[in-house]
Amino acid sequence: MIDHLRSKIATNQFEFTRHALDQSILRNIVLQELRDAIENGEVIEDYPEDKYGPSCVVFGMTKSGRPIHIQCSHPSREVIKIITLYQPDPEEWTDYRIRRK
Repeated sequence: MIDHLRSKIATNQFEFTRHALDQSILRNIVLQELRDAIENGEVIEDYPEDKYGPSCVVFGMTKSGRPIHIQCSHPSREVIKIITLYQPDPEEWTDYRIRRK
């Protein structure tokens, strides 16, 4: 799945939801950071039964070493929807990959 996501991001086959756009501004996450995180990222959570359609969470690092989580639609869609993105809180995540209980 990650290879398909990378391909779609690299060829600009994605769009931001209003929520994701707002969050990227509030959290000061620029487009290049999204690209960096997807380029070296991994799918850490998969939601095939999500109510608005299958989605997943990708964890990746920016070139500056900033951890980023991106929730997006599955790459089976013609255009990937970026649902939200954020810098994960280390208090809530182990190694930015596993949710703490």
